[in-house]
Amino acid sequence: MKQRSAAALTVGAILVFVSSLSADTWKSLSNDGLHDSSNPSLEILQEPAEALIVLQSDTAGNKVNWVTALQNNEINPRSSLSGDIEAEILDLDIIMTGTLPLPNVIFPHRPHTEWMSCETCHEKLFVSVTGANQINMGRILQGEYCGLCHGAVSFPLTECNRCHSVRPEDMLMAPASGATRERDQ
Repeated sequence: MKQRSAAALTVGAILVFVSSLSADTWKSLSNDGLHDSSNPSLEILQEPAEALIVLQSDTAGNKVNWVTALQNNEINPRSSLSGDIEAEILDLDIIMTGTLPLPNVIFPHRPHTEWMSCETCHEKLFVSVTGANQINMGRILQGEYCGLCHGAVSFPLTECNRCHSVRPEDMLMAPASGATRERDQ
């Protein structure tokens, strides 16, 4: 019982800390470790706190819920690096199994294709053939596959439950329309 109380207090403290985060959680460009603080052109760039505070907030990563910001028309990103390819929205969920002890992974194409054209990821990052992509957390953590964006632009890889969200017992039910299983490992 004492362990549960201590765990509950720890979780409560973490939630209080996360909820207290604000604009000052973003480092200024001059001390973010990425920009050259001696470069006089740094002054023309908008500070992250100023740019990001107006967008839908999130509890992790760069504190922006990019999917909601996109759906609310707060941002209008190019669908490709060159900007000449239109995004084609694909409403298809891929369920990746064999992820025990964690729940199975769901990859929702829709929020990704609302943001980017298919060519952004296919066929270089992901091959469009069932079983062709040997995705694992080691490779993702090294910046391959999902790790190319998650942890850099999108929510970080520490948010396990955002992807690992399909319990094996839920797999016994008929898949929703547009759902397919990718592979068993």
